[in-house]
Amino acid sequence: MSLKHKIDIVKRLHADSKYYEIELQNQQRRIDKYIEENRDEYDIKKQKEVLEETQKMIPDCKNRLQKACQELQDYMDMNPALKGTAEYTTAENILKNLK
Repeated sequence: MSLKHKIDIVKRLHADSKYYEIELQNQQRRIDKYIEENRDEYDIKKQKEVLEETQKMIPDCKNRLQKACQELQDYMDMNPALKGTAEYTTAENILKNLK
């Protein structure tokens, strides 16, 4: 697997992680709105189930991101000849920004 591919994996997992965090906030607002509007209890219950599923995804996604970051770092460590390339610099910047 190439360095570029590993970088793309980290970027994708980072985007997924951010998405779930935003979705969690949006879902909570949706539930609060439903409660405020006195919506049917079934609808509120279903939205709470969606919230719970989103909450479960966050730790999983963060674990996958952490693992991908470690794999990227390991790949960089095992391929010192890549130092100085644009991809290597990109990988370094991504890892630095995610820590």
